[in-house]
Amino acid sequence: MVLDYFVLGAGATGLNTGDILATAVIFLILMLLLKKFAWGPLMDVMQQREELVSSEIDAAEKARKEAQTLLEEQQAILKEARTEAQTILEGAKKQADASKEEIVSAARAEAARLKESAVRDIEAEKEKAIAAVREEVVSLSVLAASKVLGKEISEADNSALIKETIAKAGEAK
Repeated sequence: MVLDYFVLGAGATGLNTGDILATAVIFLILMLLLKKFAWGPLMDVMQQREELVSSEIDAAEKARKEAQTLLEEQQAILKEARTEAQTILEGAKKQADASKEEIVSAARAEAARLKESAVRDIEAEKEKAIAAVREEVVSLSVLAASKVLGKEISEADNSALIKETIAKAGEAK
C-alpha cells in the first residue's frame, strides 16, 4: 500500500498525467540545455579533434610522399654519379693505354734512330780506319820501296805509287 502511494501518487487511483507531462517537459528542457551547453561544445571539440587528426594524417601522408620523392631523386643522382664515375674511369683507362702506346712507340723510334746513328758512326769510323790503314800501308810501302831502291822518291813518284797501291788494295778486297 505504501508502495502504491508513491507509484500512483498521494490518494490517486490512476495515472497522474500532470506529473508525467511536467516530467516530460523538464526532461525535454534538460535535454535542450544539455544539447546547448554540453553536447554542442563536446561535439565541437570532437569535430576539432577529428579535423586535427585528419590534417595530421594528411600532413604525414604528404611528408611520406615528399620523402619518397626525395629518396627517388637521391637514388637517381647516385645512379647518375656511379655511371659518370664509370665513364670517367673507362676514359682514364683508354687515355692511359693511348699514352702507354705513344710512349712505347716514341721509345722504339728513339731506339731505331740511335741504332741508325750508331751504324752511321761505325761506318764512318770504319772508313776512317780503312783510310788510315791505307795511308799506313802506302807509307810503309814507300819506305820499303825506298829502302829497296836505296833512293829517295820524289813527291810525284810517291803520289803515283800511293795511288797504284791503293788501287791494288781496293781490288784485293
